[in-house]
Amino acid sequence: MLGAIAGDIIGSWYEFHPIKTTIFELFPPKSTFTDDTTLSIAMAKAILEDQPYLDHVIDFGLRYLEVGYGSFFKQWLQGKTHQPYNSWGNGSAMRVSAIGWAFETEEQTLEEAHKSAMITHNHPEGIKGAKATALAIFMARNQATKEAIRSRISDEFGYDLTRTLESIRPTYRFEVSCQKSVPESLICFLESTSYETCIRNCISLGGDADTMAAIAGGVAEAYYGIPSEIETKVYDYLPQEFREIVQAFRGRFVRGF
Repeated sequence: MLGAIAGDIIGSWYEFHPIKTTIFELFPPKSTFTDDTTLSIAMAKAILEDQPYLDHVIDFGLRYLEVGYGSFFKQWLQGKTHQPYNSWGNGSAMRVSAIGWAFETEEQTLEEAHKSAMITHNHPEGIKGAKATALAIFMARNQATKEAIRSRISDEFGYDLTRTLESIRPTYRFEVSCQKSVPESLICFLESTSYETCIRNCISLGGDADTMAAIAGGVAEAYYGIPSEIETKVYDYLPQEFREIVQAFRGRFVRGF
């Protein structure tokens, strides 16, 4: 989960200042955590306390209201009822990383990812994006090879993961749909050689940088781990409440923490 949070913080500046290169400053001065981190923390808290995802998403969402939510999600959050609104946006995928770590079987992981998406993103593409991301994290933490991950995610969800970053990058633009950002994020992981190169790949596409780096960063953490210098830096950006939840979650679910 910390890998998704780090990706969010690193990508936060570049969401609004898109670039097409892997050479850039990881933590520019105005880097910050955004909605990706806030809702990832909400999911982790729900798992730690065995409580409904919806309850914690509303709680954290309302307490951290100005962190960059999309307009539809913010309206939902502040509404009187909290029914799903058929979203296919990548918000379902960017908040799911804790689920990829917390459950012991593929079946449980996919079921919980489905449940986590359904509170808002009940469109088939929104559900698919969450499930694909969680399954990729589950497989990576269980030592699956990249080719096994590529094959399984492609077969299960119909994503074309045979494309290359070189072919995607020239024409790729900001895109919030799961169907046009989750596969690209996973390709960023598949073409990486380390956690850091994965994040650099994501941001170099010039798209929804923080969310794509959160999606891919969750998988990269499970596959590579996180460099200690990035881990240390990330904690500096988080409120004490967030740090405590991350540490409790990692202590329970991340081997070797």
